[in-house]
Amino acid sequence: MTLCLAVATVCSVAHAAKPNLVFIIADDCTHRDLGCYGGQAFTPNIDGLAKQGMRFTRCFQAAPMCSPTRHNIYTGIYPVKSGAYPNHTFVKPGVKSVVHYLKPLGYRVALSGKTHIGPKSAFPFEYSGLKDNNPDMGAIDKLMGECKSSDTPMCLFVCSHEPHEPWDKGDPSRYDAAKLKLPPYFVDTPETREAMTRYLAEITYFDGQVGEVLGMLDKHGLADNTLVMLVSEQGSSMPFAKWTCYDNGLQSACIVRWPGKVKPGAVSDAMVEYVDVLPTFIEAAGGEPVKELDGRSFVPVLTGKATEHKRFVFAEMTTRGIINGSKTYGIRSVRSGEFKYIINFTPEVPFQNAATKSNIFQSWVARAKAGDADAADKVRRYQERPAEELYMITSDPYEWTNLADDPKYAEVKAQLKAELKAWMDRCGDKGQQTELEALDHQHGGRQKKAK
Repeated sequence: MTLCLAVATVCSVAHAAKPNLVFIIADDCTHRDLGCYGGQAFTPNIDGLAKQGMRFTRCFQAAPMCSPTRHNIYTGIYPVKSGAYPNHTFVKPGVKSVVHYLKPLGYRVALSGKTHIGPKSAFPFEYSGLKDNNPDMGAIDKLMGECKSSDTPMCLFVCSHEPHEPWDKGDPSRYDAAKLKLPPYFVDTPETREAMTRYLAEITYFDGQVGEVLGMLDKHGLADNTLVMLVSEQGSSMPFAKWTCYDNGLQSACIVRWPGKVKPGAVSDAMVEYVDVLPTFIEAAGGEPVKELDGRSFVPVLTGKATEHKRFVFAEMTTRGIINGSKTYGIRSVRSGEFKYIINFTPEVPFQNAATKSNIFQSWVARAKAGDADAADKVRRYQERPAEELYMITSDPYEWTNLADDPKYAEVKAQLKAELKAWMDRCGDKGQQTELEALDHQHGGRQKKAK
């Protein structure tokens, strides 16, 4: 009788020890704009989370677009390899997601808010959401209450739609357009400044959503046994961020709070990728490593047992199938701790997307036509790219001085080029051929084939 009771107690404690996992993701938010990353957005909840956990200074994603990014997170597989590399995409048959790995470990795996993934059979989450793709706070509250009362661990993805355009939420009056500090790659126009007030206001609105979720964890007594990871997704839809392989498009905020595991107020320079999130969650949940995944767990970094994680991070971008996208404009990149190397497959084609049609960019074009040399240079740089780009990130964080043709950096370029080719080969990426096949990997392409 005593032995049975002891065994039951051990099993109960082991089950209760499994941490809850809460992943909060913004939508089209440049990481530099968050308060704790030195930005102008008022983000008290996010800043507070950073004080309670670890803030990563070098977190990256493998595609600067919504759909490939989300597939990347949930599958732990790079975009071209999974098939989910254009926007509005889907994974190849047989690809598994976080649900398949964590549900057998006893977790309820739920997603509330924006989806942008497919097919549903590959992502069998418990779904909930409100209008505009935003999280359903009532459903989240209910899930937490049920998991608490049943002693069931949860893995919850809270997927906001903010600050994705049209930037119509929050209070822009908090931000004085005339006093805003614009990034050096922007052209200073009234249209740009006015848009920034609405964009920053929507980041603050997102921060409010973060506060709601954290408050629910406290309400249900779950905070002390919950790993919370917050990321900003790709950069904003303003020029030189989203849809580009520059750091403004690929680098992400990443903050992790895990009481008893992560030292409060910690800052890590370890290079991590979104593809590492799933392996990290599997290890945190007590699961075994999955060799089929491209990512690697960074739990050792979180717990202070390691200070480094990866030497290189990789990314791809295709404009095929995006709104106002170039007919074909494939981009691939590799970044080390010091340098970024970029290949543009079709530099003879003008680079365009939704940003080039925006009022912001058109105000830049108008300035350029009026004779403003700075505006003309920035408009040209955004739409006309060389075949190769090489930047020393440590001294040129906005990637403005291209060193690709500088003989002093020939060896660096050759090394990064070889690393990028090896990655593409591992992913089955055939470069321009893969770009031309992109539409076959979108929902519309699949529907046409089915007819």
